[in-house]
Amino acid sequence: MSVSLLLLVLVVATAIAFDFTNGFHDTGNAMATSIATGALKPKTAVTLSAVLNLIGAFLSVEVALTVTNAVVKIQDKSGAPKAEYLADHGHLLLMIVFCGLVGGIVWNLLTWLLGLPSSSSHALFGGLVGSTLVALGINGVNWAGDGTKLDGVLGKVILPALGSPVVAAIVSTIGTWLIFRITEGVAERYKEAGFRWGQIGTASLVSLAHGTNDAQKTMGVITLALIAYGAHSDTTTIPWWVKVVCAAAIALGTYLGGWRIIRTLGKGLVEISSPQGMAAEAASAAVILSSSHLGFALSTTHVATGSIMGSGIGKTGAEVRWGVALRMVAAWLITLPCAGAVGAVTYLIGSSLPGYLGALAVFAILLGLSSYFLWHSRKAPVSADNVNDDWDGGEPGSSAVDDLALAKN
Repeated sequence: MSVSLLLLVLVVATAIAFDFTNGFHDTGNAMATSIATGALKPKTAVTLSAVLNLIGAFLSVEVALTVTNAVVKIQDKSGAPKAEYLADHGHLLLMIVFCGLVGGIVWNLLTWLLGLPSSSSHALFGGLVGSTLVALGINGVNWAGDGTKLDGVLGKVILPALGSPVVAAIVSTIGTWLIFRITEGVAERYKEAGFRWGQIGTASLVSLAHGTNDAQKTMGVITLALIAYGAHSDTTTIPWWVKVVCAAAIALGTYLGGWRIIRTLGKGLVEISSPQGMAAEAASAAVILSSSHLGFALSTTHVATGSIMGSGIGKTGAEVRWGVALRMVAAWLITLPCAGAVGAVTYLIGSSLPGYLGALAVFAILLGLSSYFLWHSRKAPVSADNVNDDWDGGEPGSSAVDDLALAKN
């Protein structure tokens, strides 16, 4: 087996692993509020979300094409991969993608351990940007496309990241206010029961939207690796088998449920009621589906969090736990640079070792860190059984400090 073929195999395997972590990391975006209000039982919620993520992954490829084209400069002016570039640098590009994926997975697992709903999308893009900067320099990153339109990392990733949670919060705030205004005078027990049914529909729509956006990011990464190896040459299409594998991986991850993050979103940010939950989910679905159609690789986590905060702002007398919200925002701000640092460091390690050793060393780092995070999580488990316990800031997974304190006892 050649070194390039080994790298391709490792990239595909690692991309599928990232897709899996994306699934359980982001389950809460769709189902946290429905689980928190009792509209759906925890296991039922993650099963429904997994099925709809699987279906949603086949509905569009716009986001996948953004990932293929938006980070590393591999196209000429016609949009086709530069043949001479790939002939000389295919191995280099495979290592860039591999180390970028490692950066994304490591950050996903760390934030999952801490119960922080950070962005899987930005973890992936951060890892790719970090490894690209080290490998090719600042000009190797496709920052803004060809200049004729807002594209590249700036137009397709950073600007949507800044705008999407704000838009989602505004839509959710208005929707929540309207719901409570229209249903004013309706008995609380009837209001809760009725909107729980509505939540099932809106949560399902968010899951479908999540599949159309997040599963495609891994499709784009694998396609980029295939282009680097020379097994694919079209930057405007995604191979069918890649769609199937990525859809299955994110669905399986979703089914297992990222209970720590579900808990933070469902109980830690706002003590949410069914009308608020329905408004938040409807706002999230609208923003995610619109962005997927436009090819924006936005963070569904940012959108869901903005929507939940909006539902707290829109209800008179509702409490938004701003301390938890600020902790989330802090995680958002450092996701790109931290994942980028992991991608950069692993690229330096991998490229400094000859032949097979570089690829195997990077893979060993990934396995070691992943095993540590999973082992550490068992010291303070959060599961379907305690995900809806009352929030007092001291439960397993509520913060890094609490997690480490529990681990020592």
